[in-house]
Amino acid sequence: QVQLVESGGGLVQAGGSLRLSCAASGRTFSSYSRGWFRQAPGKEREFVSGITWSGGNTRYADSVKGRFTISRDNAKNVVSLQMNNLKPEDTAVYYCAASGVGGVVTTTPGSYGYWGQGTQVTVSS
Repeated sequence: QVQLVESGGGLVQAGGSLRLSCAASGRTFSSYSRGWFRQAPGKEREFVSGITWSGGNTRYADSVKGRFTISRDNAKNVVSLQMNNLKPEDTAVYYCAASGVGGVVTTTPGSYGYWGQGTQVTVSS
């Protein structure tokens, strides 16, 4: 089975940057579409960004466009999320996900079959 582990979360001040990474373990392959979701206390899990297996197509939530950049290294089965100009409203647990479908990026949690345990991102004002 595919296992995903996030890293890179932490506490930063507004305007700062963090880079999240998600590494796969176990038997897997690089052709999964990959995504990032986040969930704040009392809120539903929401889509943040996603990338196709080729890296040719990316999607971003409107709230993070221009600030976050997703990338992947298929040889290493790693996907990253560079987060710049962080805002307090970005505070959440960030989850890495893999869909098993390489050709498209979807925005619904139910479309992703594999999930990491999450990493906390806290942005102070």
